Amino acid sequence: MTNHRDVEVQRPDKVLLPEGITKKDLAEYYRAVAPFMLPHLRDRPLMLERHPDGLDGPRFMQKDTPDHYPDWIHRTEVPKEGGTVTHTVCDDTATLIFLVDQAALTLHRWLSRADDIDHPDRLVFDLDPSGDGDDFETVREAARQLHALLDELGLPSAPMTTGSRGVHVVVPLDRSQDFDEVRDFARQVADALADEHPEALTTAPRKKDRGDRLFLDVLRNGYAQTAVAPYSVRAKPGAPVATPLTWRQLGAPAVDARHWTVENAVEQARTDPWEGLLGRGRSLGPAWSKLRSR
Repeated sequence: MTNHRDVEVQRPDKVLLPEGITKKDLAEYYRAVAPFMLPHLRDRPLMLERHPDGLDGPRFMQKDTPDHYPDWIHRTEVPKEGGTVTHTVCDDTATLIFLVDQAALTLHRWLSRADDIDHPDRLVFDLDPSGDGDDFETVREAARQLHALLDELGLPSAPMTTGSRGVHVVVPLDRSQDFDEVRDFARQVADALADEHPEALTTAPRKKDRGDRLFLDVLRNGYAQTAVAPYSVRAKPGAPVATPLTWRQLGAPAVDARHWTVENAVEQARTDPWEGLLGRGRSLGPAWSKLRSR
């Protein structure tokens, strides 16, 4: 029983990830982490990353909600060029388990909520190692430098391992700026940081222009772009999880982008690593003035 609904997981023993991780295993993880994950999902359009046959099969990035989804699944219709998209919204544990049954391993969320779709309440900097490597130390150092700059600008921020290769640095907003304004601000912050550390960081959009420098990616801050939701499982061996953490934890040598998995992410979630952060949304106006006067 999940939120007064029986959600049956079909073929629970079907292996979806290496090391024998089954649909049942993923459903049990998502059920356990739901109290901590749902606040990051409620009222947000989702893009679902589905792997019906596991990592060896095709991957589907699903935006529009299929007609066969039950009526009790919440939906929100958002504008796109030439029409609309009806996104799935995950407001409760029952929906989360239903999505697992659909082999939606990873949930990618909008940075705005459905009640004011044009004004994001999150800003995200995406930090990944350069090239195809896994040099997490460069990510850790870039995140520290970004944290220091955001502090200087008076903006609260928190890190999250992506469960893939890098870190997202998340800034809560008060929804007083639209997507274009937020993306422009993020780009100016990234440019300022890259100017201070030109040998290590870059905002060059073309890979061939980056060399070995870490790319400060702000592209997720555009309208209709998504970012992996906190506590989502990534479709990778070992079932790593995108996991919020504290700045102190980010400095621990043992921590890397795939440190938390379905085996230990719930324990981390219970510590409330982002305590109080999401209620501290800021306008970017004062920070923009400080940035321009540096």
